[in-house]
Amino acid sequence: MKIINQLIFGTSSKVNGLIAFMIVASIALGCTCGKNFDLANMGKDSNSSEPSNTAYNTNYDTPINDDDSAPSEPIVAALVKSTTAQFASAISTEDFSTLYNNSSKEFQNTYTEDQTKEVFKVFVTSKKRVTPILAKALTMEPEYSTPPSYRTEQGHQIMVANGKYDTKPLPTNFEYEFIENDGEWKMLKLIVKIQ
Repeated sequence: MKIINQLIFGTSSKVNGLIAFMIVASIALGCTCGKNFDLANMGKDSNSSEPSNTAYNTNYDTPINDDDSAPSEPIVAALVKSTTAQFASAISTEDFSTLYNNSSKEFQNTYTEDQTKEVFKVFVTSKKRVTPILAKALTMEPEYSTPPSYRTEQGHQIMVANGKYDTKPLPTNFEYEFIENDGEWKMLKLIVKIQ
């Protein structure tokens, strides 16, 4: 009975951590049921009236948009969700290898995995409080402070997505940037603040 109460009312930090980790892991690993899931062609599928958000494809080898004026909403949503999930997993497990290995060559040429972990040390030392907030963020849709956009730096197109998840007791703010490496969008900038 005590275990059921802990599960329902969340009185055990170990149980909360385990649940948060399971949520983060399931989102980070994605669903394998839709092997042909293609975010770029979601609107072209006449068999479905609603887009699915249960799988996140991180292989973005399709054009961003026909007019290149603004990033495709499904791709931005998947990148933001995936990056947040990888960050939450890194904090929960204290292992930044997945987040680091999925980052851009430019990020990896600037920072080591240990430097990345050191920057977010305060999150790791506070993970009992932070992990449930990040787990909640993964169940929410982000609110963008400005519409996702592109900027150009040294001839490279960079996708910018800044916003927040309206988590309680404090919002989770993020500033993400992505750059294409070998036909895939990869994380270039990662700033997360819970305040």
